[in-house]
Amino acid sequence: MRKLSAHYIVTGTGDVLVKGIIQLTDDGHVADIIDTNGELDEMAGLEFFSGVLIPGFVNAHCHIELSHLRGIFPEKTGLPGFLKNVVEFRNLEEKKVVEEAQKADFELWKNGVVAVGDVSNTNATFLLKSKSKIAYHTFIEALGFSPQRAEKAFNWARLCFNQATTLGLTASVVPHAPYSISKELFQKIAEFAMDHRSVLSMHSQECSEEDDLFRAGNGEIFRHLTENINLDLSNFKPTGKSALESVINWLPLENKLLLVHNIRTGQKDIDLIAQTRELQKTWFVLCPDSNLYIEDRLPDIELFRKNNLQICIGTDSLSSNRKLSMLEEMKTIQSHFPAIPFGEMMTWATRNGAEALGMNDLAGTIERGKQPGINLITGMDLQHLQLLPHSKVKRLI
Repeated sequence: MRKLSAHYIVTGTGDVLVKGIIQLTDDGHVADIIDTNGELDEMAGLEFFSGVLIPGFVNAHCHIELSHLRGIFPEKTGLPGFLKNVVEFRNLEEKKVVEEAQKADFELWKNGVVAVGDVSNTNATFLLKSKSKIAYHTFIEALGFSPQRAEKAFNWARLCFNQATTLGLTASVVPHAPYSISKELFQKIAEFAMDHRSVLSMHSQECSEEDDLFRAGNGEIFRHLTENINLDLSNFKPTGKSALESVINWLPLENKLLLVHNIRTGQKDIDLIAQTRELQKTWFVLCPDSNLYIEDRLPDIELFRKNNLQICIGTDSLSSNRKLSMLEEMKTIQSHFPAIPFGEMMTWATRNGAEALGMNDLAGTIERGKQPGINLITGMDLQHLQLLPHSKVKRLI
């Protein structure tokens, strides 16, 4: 049995222990948590670390199957430019895709991640995820803005779902984004989600151009669909509403929902979501480094806090990020929103993600009986409990 202590232990349950002790079984389960009230006596076998102990990270949004695109795309192209690059470069031989995804899986593990909500458009990474030390929930994205493609797109997603679950992965069939899913395909996804009581995820309000598509039937997303993907949109009828407002009622109320990115989300949108579905079943996933890489803009996180929204953190993919590091995402948030306490931000990166993915029995908090993984963060301002540019994370368990 290992006994770990540090200057602080942030458990994720609201407790911050000063020189507390975590006792762990040989397989990493938490056997006990001791509050020493800051008075740490000598104890045989006790390992004391300079820094802060936290639970393992839960990355609520990633795409490891895009890891072969690291460093290829230019920054700050905006989402339409980024989508064009993905269409052009994503199709490589599967061997290369899997090799780079395996490297990404190890990078996530090394950076203290214990669970991931990972997006897949193919079955290429299923086997490696089933063998990983990390717990994955796979969001199998369906794609098809043309109503005529709905049946074919859904059947492919359902086939992937069956393959994933056969390998022991938990999985969902989910919509990619409002601008890439027809009403007919949304309906099939919703019925499947309700039948399986699955967690849903959707890229949401990532750029203003998706609203142009729905409000007026024009703009850069419209151009991307017609010119880069060669879709016939002659029968598409603009709704006169925002993208989110146009599709929110197609997402089943009973299911958990992760809305990802939310760069353009304002108070009107939050009110709409609150009027449409339970906020307790809705999580807002932040991927700040990816947002800056593509759109050079961050969500209004203080507005989210003001509305008591359930916030999670993800890294997105290496096609739009330099690293798969939850700590670096937290540093970015702190640098732009310095008033956010470390403990609150850490909850976004651990407990909230575990709850959203349905993994809270395993991970997210340091509590008796759980196997959450233990990370050590060093190089912090311990007096004010704040991250610094040179802060680092080390996986202990």
